[in-house]
Amino acid sequence: MIAFANAKINLGLFVTERRPDGFHNLESIFLPVSLCDVVEAVRTDGEGIQFTTQGREIDGDIETNLCVRAYRLLSRDFELGGVDATMLKNIPIGAGLGGGSSDGAHMLKILNSLFELKLSTEELKHYAAQLGSDCPFFIENAPCFVHGRGEILEPINLSLQGQHVVIIHPGIHVSTAEAYRGITPKSAPFDLRVISQLPRDQWQQEVTNDFEDSVCVHHPSISQLIALLLLEGAWYARMSGSGSAVYGFFDNQVELKNIPADYFSYWGTVL
Repeated sequence: MIAFANAKINLGLFVTERRPDGFHNLESIFLPVSLCDVVEAVRTDGEGIQFTTQGREIDGDIETNLCVRAYRLLSRDFELGGVDATMLKNIPIGAGLGGGSSDGAHMLKILNSLFELKLSTEELKHYAAQLGSDCPFFIENAPCFVHGRGEILEPINLSLQGQHVVIIHPGIHVSTAEAYRGITPKSAPFDLRVISQLPRDQWQQEVTNDFEDSVCVHHPSISQLIALLLLEGAWYARMSGSGSAVYGFFDNQVELKNIPADYFSYWGTVL
């Protein structure tokens, strides 16, 4: 069974409060986009999970990969058989695009089908939340207003489906801890739940990302990429999540100029 584990982008991101548990409350909109990893899994006669990757190199112990963790998580409650799984990694890692979270959530959905677990959408979201704050979003994969630590999802009436989107990753890794060090939480300056009522020529000014100010000070190439996308005709361009990928919306596909050859770039659509 094959799943196309798509990325997401953050449409606005406001860090509103530091929580007693050390995490932060935030507000954002998650949008699914067509850039994706490919996750494949088949049942075997053996036991446990055999997991290999192709494409982008993934550092660290394979046991920390969310696909493997998804299998381990479900195996606590269900008698899963053997699985041979492979992932083709296309989404840049540590870029604010949710690639790892998507991989884990899609593996949950694959295992649910492979072993006929009959888990409901809400039950899958419950398991996904145990993998990571962003994971539940990828179970339904529809535009959502996100708050709390990022795990509370509310469907939102926002139609950008089919909108051209360019994603560029400059190869910079921004750690979450680094991004939060420069943040001073404050009330959200704009209610993202009513974004559909905001004329799009006001989005660039109103729909901001709190992490840009702190991250771009240390990585000015990110703000330069945002400016480049706007110069090339994007009607809105921002950094996604805590970075370092940036994206821009275009009405039509255009040939972008002046993007360094060693940067990852992708033309796609909002799903």
